[in-house]
Amino acid sequence: MGNSTGTLKPVKPNKPSKDFPLFPHATGRWAKKVRGKLHYFGPWDSPDDALELWLLQKDDLLAGRKPGGCRGFTIRDLANHVLTFKQHQRDLGEITARTFNDYKRTCELLVSTSSRNREVADLQADDFTVLRTELSKSRGPTSLHNEIGRIRVVFNFAYQNHHIPEPIRYGAGFKRPRKRTLRLARAEQSPKLFEAGEIRKMIGSADTQLKCMILLGINGGLGNADVGNLELPHCDLNAGWINYPRPKSGIDRRIPLWPETVQAIRDSVECRTSLKAREDADVVNDLPLAQ
Repeated sequence: MGNSTGTLKPVKPNKPSKDFPLFPHATGRWAKKVRGKLHYFGPWDSPDDALELWLLQKDDLLAGRKPGGCRGFTIRDLANHVLTFKQHQRDLGEITARTFNDYKRTCELLVSTSSRNREVADLQADDFTVLRTELSKSRGPTSLHNEIGRIRVVFNFAYQNHHIPEPIRYGAGFKRPRKRTLRLARAEQSPKLFEAGEIRKMIGSADTQLKCMILLGINGGLGNADVGNLELPHCDLNAGWINYPRPKSGIDRRIPLWPETVQAIRDSVECRTSLKAREDADVVNDLPLAQ
C-alpha cells in the first residue's frame, strides 16, 4: 500500500496560559475576534510579541478605532494646522491676539485630554460627550458655551480643509448651554456697575494714560481692546469726534467727544510724545493712544 503524499497541517499550539487572550488561527498566527472582525497579532512562535501587540492595540480595537500603528490625520496634526491658520489671521489683523490665545489654549486642551496621536476621523459622539462632561466640572455656563464653540470651529476646520472625508458627528451630548441657562447664570451675578461718584474718584486718582482710558470708556462705550487699538488718526480732536470702525465687523462708528475727553486725549498724546523724546511727531500718529 503506497504512502500518502499529502501535506500535513501544522499542529496548533496550546495557549501559553489559561488567561492568554488570543487563539491560534489556522493561518499560523495568533488572532482575536473583536466587534465581529478577526485581527491578527503575529506568528505562533512569538506569543509574547503577539500579546504585547494585542495590549497595545486593545483599547482602539474595542472602541472600533484603527489601531495605533495606522494613523492618518491626528489631533496633534489638527492643532498644528489650526494654530498656523489662526496665527496668519492674527498677523493680518483679522483676529485679535486674545482670540489667537484662546484658540491656542483650546488646541492644547484637546491634545492633553486625549491621545495626541488619536486620528480625528476616529472620534465618536461618545468622545465629545465625555469631553463636555469634563469641561462642565471646571467651567461656568458662559465659559463652557465659548469653549464648545471654539472646539467645534477647530474640528470643522479639519473637514473644510479636506483633512478628513466627512464632517465630525458631535452627537446630542455636545451642545452649548441653553440660552435660558446663560440668562440664569448672568442673573445670579452681581451687576458690574460703578456709580458716578466712584468714577469721579477713579478719574481724580488716575495718571494721564489711565484717565484717558476711563473717559473713552464712559464717553464712547469703548472696551479694553477698543482703547488699546485706538490710534490718533481715528480722532478728529478739533471737531470733537472719533471715527472708529468696529474691529470685528468693520461697521462705522462715530462718537461725539466731551471736552474733557478731548483734553484727556491731547494730554495722553503729549505724555507719549515726551516718553518718546519727541523723536518725530508723525511717529506718535502710528501708535495706540493707550498701552
